[in-house]
Amino acid sequence: MFHVLTHALSWLALQALPLRCLVCFEPGADGLDLCRACHAALPWNDHACPVCALPLPDGEPAVSCGACLSDAPLQTAAAATFVYTAPVDRLIQRFKFRQDLAAGRLLSQLMLQRVPPFLTEPLLPMPLHRRRLRERGYDQALELTRPLAREMCLPLWQGLARQRETAAQSGLDAEARQQNMRDAFAVRFAPPRALTLVDDVMTTGATLQAAVHALQGYGLRRATLWVCARTP
Repeated sequence: MFHVLTHALSWLALQALPLRCLVCFEPGADGLDLCRACHAALPWNDHACPVCALPLPDGEPAVSCGACLSDAPLQTAAAATFVYTAPVDRLIQRFKFRQDLAAGRLLSQLMLQRVPPFLTEPLLPMPLHRRRLRERGYDQALELTRPLAREMCLPLWQGLARQRETAAQSGLDAEARQQNMRDAFAVRFAPPRALTLVDDVMTTGATLQAAVHALQGYGLRRATLWVCARTP
């Protein structure tokens, strides 16, 4: 109850406060808590692998990366709005670990400026384990996804649950991440035939792959991914 009240009060405060750039603290612009100079300097991930959203070097064609060609992932397409670097990395950390709802609101608004062309399916926010949800007070993926679904007039599907609490992925290598996510998800009811999974950050994609794998066992036929940021 305390977390719900805190969330509500924070939301009300956001509506009353003037726009202020969350990066440099200058006045915000264009309806965002971000000034025009900081907006222009954002690390947009506009040149990336269309299957896993991995940022590609300038000059290389935006085609499937070597990893996707040699070992195709379960999704048919993926997009990341940003490369996970400054200042986006700090905004995500503030939103995810410091209850900075203004940062989360800004990130959702910015994601809507780069809507991927494949976005036609219901959106699935990646769920938190219930213990982490109690500790944090909110699910950052859900907070990102709600305004996206609302603005895009897409259904929000929440039939996936995290049934097993896993170790933090940030301290694990690629193989350990895959082992860590094994059987981590449970499907509560049959999914639609196609879904877009939404999350804050994608590193190796092990978490998203585990979720897609679980859903495919219950009838999912086409999965796409949309994340706020992708690590290089």
